[in-house]
Amino acid sequence: MRILSAAALAGVLFLAGCGGDTNDGGRPVPVGGDSSTTSSTPTTGTTTKPTTAGSPKPATTTAPGKAQVIVVPGNFGGNPAVQGLVRSYPLYFKALVTKDDTVLKKQFPAFFYADVSEVIVDANRNGWVMRPPGSVVVLGVSNQPDGIIRVKTCRSQTTQYWDPKAKRWTLVAPKGTPQAIDMVQTGLGWLPYRVAPSSGINCGAVHYPA
Repeated sequence: MRILSAAALAGVLFLAGCGGDTNDGGRPVPVGGDSSTTSSTPTTGTTTKPTTAGSPKPATTTAPGKAQVIVVPGNFGGNPAVQGLVRSYPLYFKALVTKDDTVLKKQFPAFFYADVSEVIVDANRNGWVMRPPGSVVVLGVSNQPDGIIRVKTCRSQTTQYWDPKAKRWTLVAPKGTPQAIDMVQTGLGWLPYRVAPSSGINCGAVHYPA
């Protein structure tokens, strides 16, 4: 057996202590003393492709339909009964235009329905037509018994029916016609209760917007 000298044995031990990965090449040790290796290859994960929003579409709007009737409250716009008339009159007038009294029967007091449904029946029977727009101008209000408020108005010529056969208005009134409507407060607000006498209402100087 070959016996190594003390100097040779010391050299072998020195080389063994320096052994390991020959490619380490003096890699720096991370701060904190962790000598674990880190991969230089980027981690592959799920990549989310950026979504491209489509071009915004222009907003489409529907032009409001032309009003069939214009109700002018005048100096009485603060009166709750007049406010109720302004809200409900377009439904009443629509029933006249379409010659369909269903909405009157369902949403208006029975007395008012009875007062105006006969006119619609006559229009259907005779082939009369309505030529909107029409307009209604409030001229005054007065208190009546049982909490009723009477609203005095003037209606333009175009709130009357046109007779195509005779080629004339069923009621010729170039300066308009007077109409008084008694209003009553209901669970749905102020609504027409009945058609009242129109005596004393003068429409001679009324200006109608339609």
